[in-house]
Amino acid sequence: MFDGLNWLWTIIVGGIAGWLADMVVPGVKVGVLGAIIAGILGGLLGGWLFGLLGITTSGIIGTLIAAFLGAIIVLLIYRAITKR
Repeated sequence: MFDGLNWLWTIIVGGIAGWLADMVVPGVKVGVLGAIIAGILGGLLGGWLFGLLGITTSGIIGTLIAAFLGAIIVLLIYRAITKR
């Protein structure tokens, strides 16, 4: 669908999902680059978890929801590891 721009869409969707998750998870502010990384990792984690549960995602909204939920999990793990 996007041909050679899959990496760009991955960064955009990851950035949006990470930014939203950064706003939702209290006590964690990771910045723009951290939000993008959390969103990309969250997309991988969310897609994997959705697959385990038999939930299919389609389109940009489904991908964004899976990445958002995965990014929340990633940020919660990050907060637990870095908590002082």
